[in-house]
Amino acid sequence: MDSLTQIVLGAAVGEAVLGKKVGNKAMLYGAIAGTIPDLDTFVGYAYDTITATEIHRGFSHSIVFSVLFATVFGWLISKIESKSAATWKNWSWLMFWGLFTHPLLDAHTTWGTQLFWPFDLRLAYKNIFVIDPLYTLPFLVLLIMTMRLKRDDPKRRKYNRLGLIISSVYLLLITPALKWITYNKFENALEEQSISYQRMDTRPAPMNSILWSANIEAKDHFLIADYSIFDTKPISFQEVPKNLEFADSLSGHTNLKRLIDISEGWYTFSEKNEQLYFNDLRFGKLDMNDPDAPFIFSFLLQEEDGELTATETERSMEDAESLLPELWSRILGN
Repeated sequence: MDSLTQIVLGAAVGEAVLGKKVGNKAMLYGAIAGTIPDLDTFVGYAYDTITATEIHRGFSHSIVFSVLFATVFGWLISKIESKSAATWKNWSWLMFWGLFTHPLLDAHTTWGTQLFWPFDLRLAYKNIFVIDPLYTLPFLVLLIMTMRLKRDDPKRRKYNRLGLIISSVYLLLITPALKWITYNKFENALEEQSISYQRMDTRPAPMNSILWSANIEAKDHFLIADYSIFDTKPISFQEVPKNLEFADSLSGHTNLKRLIDISEGWYTFSEKNEQLYFNDLRFGKLDMNDPDAPFIFSFLLQEEDGELTATETERSMEDAESLLPELWSRILGN
């Protein structure tokens, strides 16, 4: 999830664990704990694109990391806050839950987490987008209401608990229900249109849980589609060729296999200006209505000294911002 959401979750967890003893300092250190796992992004700058992608949401998002570093950070905080009523064990317990709830939340996104690192198993439930105001904003409002109260005020725990309950119900009950409903809509549409397929993968569109997208794999191509719960028209499917022949000459490269593993097999190749691109389909396109629009995650492939390199293409914020009105219109139905 985005940094703000992780800060809010970490602060609320810190308050739940230790707020009664140390007040707003529990929120402060909980918020810090909630941001620490994402520091793996900076570690990735020291590596090539493929390795950095593999590292992201790996070790730092695991149970092992949470257990090991909770005690280290807890000890450091106990030295900094030596005059507080909390002990080293108290601070370690706070840091553990702040660190551990971060990957638990990320596991519900499309990218997922390697919670059980070092095992090569990535949990990705794909029922919430990395930025979802419906999850974050009510949570944030209740957190602000909590921090404005004295630590011994009973309303403080009430507001914080309410924020945790509302956000958890949305994450664990409402969005999975919407995923199930929309999955069935896609499945029924494929059956009604007599489209045979091998597998299907669904996820929420950016910043909401009303509009959902689907990737469907057929024999020689993929299909992509979107569906809003406010839609009245039948679902239409856009064909995306796999273009595997573009990469025939690269089939022996280990780095290509690594990219395929990262994409979980949801990938196509495309050619533009005599340059070859590897496209990860799981995150969709910048423009859902444009068949020629680029994919959000695309890598330029080049051979250098017999080795295949991948460079992630830049995504313009201006392009993303221009699509917000279109996204909002699509959320409201066709």
